[in-house]
Amino acid sequence: MPGTVLLLAASPVGKSRLVDAASVLPVLAAVPPAVLAGTDTANVVELADPLEPQAVLTRLRAVAATPGPLTVFIAGQLALDRRQHLPHLALARTTPATVRYTALPWQWIREEFRLRSPGSTTLLVDLHADAEAWGWLRTHALDSGRNNAVFGRIAPPPSRRTVAVPAYMKTIATILRSGWRPPVEQLHQQAFGRLGPDAYGDIVLTVPPAPVAVPGGFAPRPPYRPERPRPQTPDRPKTPDRPQEDPHVQITAAVQAGRHQDADALALAHEQAAAHAHGVASEQALHWSEVRADLAMFARDSARSCRIWLTVAETRLTAGQSPDAPTVEKAVDRAHHQWGQVRDKTRAQELGALLAQLRARVPGRRPGALENVQKQLRELQATPF
Repeated sequence: MPGTVLLLAASPVGKSRLVDAASVLPVLAAVPPAVLAGTDTANVVELADPLEPQAVLTRLRAVAATPGPLTVFIAGQLALDRRQHLPHLALARTTPATVRYTALPWQWIREEFRLRSPGSTTLLVDLHADAEAWGWLRTHALDSGRNNAVFGRIAPPPSRRTVAVPAYMKTIATILRSGWRPPVEQLHQQAFGRLGPDAYGDIVLTVPPAPVAVPGGFAPRPPYRPERPRPQTPDRPKTPDRPQEDPHVQITAAVQAGRHQDADALALAHEQAAAHAHGVASEQALHWSEVRADLAMFARDSARSCRIWLTVAETRLTAGQSPDAPTVEKAVDRAHHQWGQVRDKTRAQELGALLAQLRARVPGRRPGALENVQKQLRELQATPF
């Protein structure tokens, strides 16, 4: 049965852009449609830097209604709206103040594919999160639908004044240009195996295909009706009925205003209070330690962020957590990523030695992580001050 492919690459124009999502489309377009879909024949729908969420919804609805296998490639930028704090795919006109009006709610993607037959839909995703979305991902999973196979990564915000590239998706396209598409799990593993150390801090998405698929690929359903189009104006500030008690909201506001020291001081106060009440190795205290590590990243202090992540990992291990526990691996992976951003040689050597010791105990899921640290340490030692 013929397959369908949707290529969606979207990111804001101007200074809000974190990733040049559309740069991957020429590479994907060079892959034969049948290879993109993993079927004998396929139809391809392409959306490059779309302007309107309703236009994207129309295409989503069209491909969701097609029979047969559906493969969706999404490269772009993840943001939260300021009112409901829900994830959105930023589009060309999106700014931090207009996410709710100009970006595509991620739930639309989930809802449009909700009643497709299990096993008939595959999403390959390469996203960069902005600072607020990255913080949200600390306690939330990006829900793409329980019937869909989802593979890919969500990367943290790139360095200031840097526009990232969708490296994972470009690697996927490069592999597929060979003319053969391996099983999607193998394709995903091959792509991550080719990414450099900058990807160690990424959130890896691996939701395998549903075990059962009904022939035809599409189940009739009532149409999903999102909210009506809303005027494209920023949210109006409203006075809350009572003071906001969630410290995460206060911290986010401080970061957005550039008051990084105030944000860290508030997080540190909560970390110390949690440690006093529950213990240094408690999840309550470690949560705030991880918040502070991300705050250091937002403040462009990679060395401090790396050191905090190393401390979190050591604390978890000392408390008896297994080296292959997801929380331990995440801490070491994030430390590895931040260490790669440290430009001061002395601090890089100091932190690298600590990271190498941890990597020997926590190698992580990607092969070659310890070897990567050791190689970079040798290069640092060989480089004159």
